[in-house]
Amino acid sequence: MPPNHPVATANPGPDGAPSPGVPSPGVPSPGVPSPRAIAAIDFGISNTDVVVREGTGVRGWSEPFRRDPDESSVRETLGNGGVPLATLSRLVVTGGRHRVLPDRLGAVHLHKVNEVDAIGRGGQAILGIEGSARQERLLVVSAGSGTAMIRAEGDAFAHVSGTGVGGGTMLGFGRLLLGTTDPVAIGALAEEGDRNAVDLSLADVITGPIGALPADATAVNFGRVGRRGFTGEPRREDVAAALVNLVAQTIGLIAVNAAKAHGCSRVVLVGHMLDLAYVRRILGLVGGYYDTQFELPDHPGTATALGALALAGDGGDSLDSQSRIQ
Repeated sequence: MPPNHPVATANPGPDGAPSPGVPSPGVPSPGVPSPRAIAAIDFGISNTDVVVREGTGVRGWSEPFRRDPDESSVRETLGNGGVPLATLSRLVVTGGRHRVLPDRLGAVHLHKVNEVDAIGRGGQAILGIEGSARQERLLVVSAGSGTAMIRAEGDAFAHVSGTGVGGGTMLGFGRLLLGTTDPVAIGALAEEGDRNAVDLSLADVITGPIGALPADATAVNFGRVGRRGFTGEPRREDVAAALVNLVAQTIGLIAVNAAKAHGCSRVVLVGHMLDLAYVRRILGLVGGYYDTQFELPDHPGTATALGALALAGDGGDSLDSQSRIQ
């Protein structure tokens, strides 16, 4: 979601706190990349995410999608992280827009990785799941512009569910309801809002809790403002809270059911929706309601690029715990 989000390798920033345009200690000055570096780029429809493996270290950064990738834009994206294309031994590409690129840029070969495989492998890698532990079934929920759910089991990755509801939904309704498509602004508004000033809670509908759901759990998204007797205008903060709640709840509920349907013992959520603290809060509530522990890693937007990097390793080399983004 938030663009220009550098990721430190040794000094992690605040959990989920986007830092647009602020270089981190893990991003060196241009012109000093390690020799024989390998880079992976995930070309999404909202963001472009990059990870670079230099020796035993991995670092990453994000920037907003501007146009379909070509040689010029790839060079610019790498250059923004201080990595000249010519210094790479290999460039790995994935994401919905990677197919428009040729097989080679200059002297550098492009290794193209299927996005489903990259998401699944990225979920394993960002959790540090390696070796025989990768045989455990993991549901990887990629919450970006839309949401894809991938079952990862060893080297087998399958798309098993998903929804068109995601960050793009939040931004679209943000434009219509809040007059902004800035995800950071929407998230900040949501933090100050009360979703139940716009939604109807169980307390409103049945006067109390039901099953494992507490009285303040959502019964009807946006239901309060839809009542005939509702008067006045809700605060922007309350609308933002209800909007983010709607999107995060939808993702969380589908993930709960997908994990149970496909026998996944662990569920990890990745993608830039997780950059927003309010999204993490709602997902935590949903997981708690339905006895499902959602794993919400740091630097979630880098997961797909990290997976592509792992899959493109020489002879299928994995990323050990010291080479993951810290």
